[in-house]
Parts: sequence; C-alpha cells; structure tokens
Amino acid sequence: MNTITNPILKGFNPDPSILRVGEDYYIATSTFEWFPGVQIHHSKDLINWKLIARPLNRVSQLDMRGASGSEGVWAPCLSYDKGVFYLIYTNVKLWTYGGARDLHNYLVTTTDITGEWSEPIYLNSSGFDPSLFHDDDGRKYLVNQLWDHRKGKNQFAGIVLQEYSPEEERLVGPITNIFKGTELGLVEGPHLYKRNGYYYLLTAEGGTRFKHAVTFARSKDLLGPYEVHPTNPILTSWTDPTLVLQRAGHGDLVETPEGEWYMVHLCGRPIPSRGRCILGRETAIQKMVWREDDWIYLEAGGNKPQVTVPAPNVKEVKWEEEPHRDDFNSSELNIHYQTLRMPLEKEYLSLTDRPGYLRLRGSESLGSKFHQSLIARRQQAFCYTASTVVEFEPDIFQQQAGLVTMYDNNNFYYLHITLDEEKGKVLEILKRDAGVFDEPLKEKIVINDWEKCYLRVEVDYHILQFYYSKDGEEWIKIGPEFDASILSDEYTEPNRFTGAFVGLCCQDLSGQRKEADFDYFEYIER
Repeated sequence: MNTITNPILKGFNPDPSILRVGEDYYIATSTFEWFPGVQIHHSKDLINWKLIARPLNRVSQLDMRGASGSEGVWAPCLSYDKGVFYLIYTNVKLWTYGGARDLHNYLVTTTDITGEWSEPIYLNSSGFDPSLFHDDDGRKYLVNQLWDHRKGKNQFAGIVLQEYSPEEERLVGPITNIFKGTELGLVEGPHLYKRNGYYYLLTAEGGTRFKHAVTFARSKDLLGPYEVHPTNPILTSWTDPTLVLQRAGHGDLVETPEGEWYMVHLCGRPIPSRGRCILGRETAIQKMVWREDDWIYLEAGGNKPQVTVPAPNVKEVKWEEEPHRDDFNSSELNIHYQTLRMPLEKEYLSLTDRPGYLRLRGSESLGSKFHQSLIARRQQAFCYTASTVVEFEPDIFQQQAGLVTMYDNNNFYYLHITLDEEKGKVLEILKRDAGVFDEPLKEKIVINDWEKCYLRVEVDYHILQFYYSKDGEEWIKIGPEFDASILSDEYTEPNRFTGAFVGLCCQDLSGQRKEADFDYFEYIER
C-alpha cells in the first residue's frame, strides 16, 4: 500500500481548503501580501501535488497596495457546485492596528480552475476565514469568524452564518452566530459539511501558533445548537513538543470516490536549534474514519498528527519534476514566482526586452509597502542553494540590484551591487532585523571591471551564508554567517503568518528606473 509523507505542501502553504471533483483533488492555500493571490495545487492520489494556478491575478480582484506584512489574502475556501468552482477569500486591509480590523470578504467563480476567474463579488466585512457551504437542497450559506473589536470583549466572538443568493450575488436574510467555540478559545477557520442527517462544523481553535487545534461539532439543525466532539480537539500537537509536525490546526475534510476520508491541516516544523519554523506554516494530511457514533476520528487513534499516513488505494500519479534552473527563456514568469502586493507592470519587468534575461527596472526600497521591483519564490526545504548572475551598472548609490532572502519588509538579508562614490561599483549587504537596518560588511567588495557578477546564498537550517563569483566557478564567501531563523513568524512581532522567500530585486531610489539584467535564477534543495 502506498503512503503519504507529511507535509504534502512544503514551505508557506497554510490554511488549506481541499476539494475533490471527480478523481481530481485541489487544495487552496493563503498567500497574504504576495501576488498573485491564493495558491491552488492539484493531485490525483493525495500523495503528489503540483502548483497549477494562482486565481487572483488582477488588481481588480486583489488590491493590496499599502498592506503590511501578513495582511492581504487570508484563508481561502475552494468549493464546487454544478460545474462551477467557487473561491471565497478575505483581503485583510488592517490587522496590526489594535482594536478594529478591516476584513473584506469576496467571492470569485470559474468553470475552468486553471483559467480566468470572475471579477469579485463583495460579501461582508464582519470577520475572516470565510467558507461557502452548498446544502443538498441547493441553498448556499457563508460562514465566517466574527471579529469583536471592543475593549473587554472576546475578539474571536464566534462563527456567524448567512445565506448567499447566487441570483442576487449577495448575502441575504438574517445573520446567526451558530457557534461560540470551546474553552480552547480563538475560534476561527469554519467549514460546514452534511452527513447522515447531521450538520458538522469543523473549526480551528487555540491560535495559529503552538496551541493550535482542530475542533469538531454537530447539530441536526443548520443554525444549531452544536454539540462538541466527545474527544475534542480531534487534532493538536500542543500536548507533545517532540512531534515533528507542530502547530497542527485549521483543517478541512474530503471524501475519496471510494468513501475514504482525509483531513488536510496546517502545521509547522521547528528547527531544533532555534524552535522556529523557518519554512512557515505548511499543509499536512491525516487519514480519518467515521465510527458508529457518527463522529469522525483520526484513523491512527488519539489526536496527534502523523508524519506518515496510508494513501488511498489508487494508482500513484507523479508529476514531472520542476527544473532547478530558470534561464528566463519564456515570455511568462514561472508560476513559482510571486511579487509583493501588486503585479509588476511591463515598465518595471520584462522577459522580452532582452530575450533570455529577466530585466528589472529599479523601483522603491525593500521596506516599501507599495511598489517593489522584486520577484521571489518560497523556501521549501531546510537546506537550499539559490544563485543568479546579474549585469548592472549603477550610476549613483541609490541604485541597487541583487539577491534577497526575506520574510517581510522588516526582516531580510540582501546581497547586491551598488555604487560607492570613492570605490566605484561594489558589492554590499543590507540587513534588516525586526525593522533595524544594518550594513554588516566591514569592507565593500570592489567589482569595477566586472561585466557580470554571480551571487549565491546557501541556507543550512538556521545558518545563512552569501557568496559571490566573477565566473560562476570559483565562489568566495562574503559577510558573516547570518541567522536564517529571523525569517520566521516565531521571530517577528506577533501576528505574522507567512514564510521565507528568496529572489531577485532592483531598486532605484532616485526614480530613474535603472535596469538590471538577470541571466538565470537557480534554486536547489539539499
């Protein structure tokens, strides 16, 4: 029998929503301030997954200008009914400010999951983690977490339900708070199901850090009251710090064509030396079973997440392995790249101005929340090497281009080319640690006569080391060993939820849009 090894979606793929249509499985995960919004992976066997779509690819669907780190797209919900795919998501506009939050929920649809999705339908702004339930009588309902910003109140005020009218394209009827959570607190992440005459409500509780958990409740009436699972929570890592998969919570259920049940959930894998999840929150899966009492349980027993679980009894379907190196020979960016908050217009990014090269024109600083000339991909392994070669001739010190590893605009390491008025063209490192800026090199490296400069970063768990080369053969260390674990949400200030990225960028703080040409980008996991 085949087995599944967790996590199934590695490196910053949290808040999974799973869907089966026929023999195809799809998982949608959160992307926060990274654009395009929402990642959709596809599988035929629940073992092997392939990134196939990012549906929110237009500013009219997703405008994140000015979003702080970890705002933007939260907890998408993917569903299907009568030939139509439905995607619900929150665009968080204000989360870090104390008290009130701006939490706008939208719906987009399509008949082709890898095609273009519709313009968004605004739903409500009462809370985050929205989910659409299709009842067997044809009616549809939205559930979401209710946020109560008032002093002295429980901010996680329950799960509210309201009917959605496809004909009117809006929510209709009364709003009902159907579940206020358990003693674990911080109830969120709702999903509704119907089976054997019961409505089942799956929720997340305990907060998305190490006390995270999945809770389960049921009712004969959609509006409740809901009784809680007798062994609640049905999944958590909190009681066992030795588990590989920590932070287990925020789940969603799926049934196979053969009647087997699985639950996807988010998790984190802390590195032993730091206790920080440098890969962010990832997606894992557990085999589930229904018992005679009409409650669902982990097939393995208990409530601890398993690293290895039985796979469905179907033929394994493996996807073609992704190439490690991108030579930028396509006119379209590889699907694994994302930008920050907004798409890069053609005046800032081009794959055709110089065929075989990625051309970036300098824009705002790495601290900007509005417009950066940057493309990056997720770190998806504890150990990796990323490298590039760049041609860049800065005229002034305000022009920079190079290789960046980052968590958000407050936490990054940046190896780049710039200009020093006395030395000429040089290599420099910028570091931002919890918002504190530094230039840690004792001496800048002069590269005046170099047409090309090769740049590399090696990450080995919490150790990050930069290198440079004139020919791509002989690599020279530059700078000290840095702490890669600061690129994690355990290190950053509270309410950060994303993961580490590595990529290419160019800045021109003078506004002249100085261009940099990158010949390739290579990412190799070790």
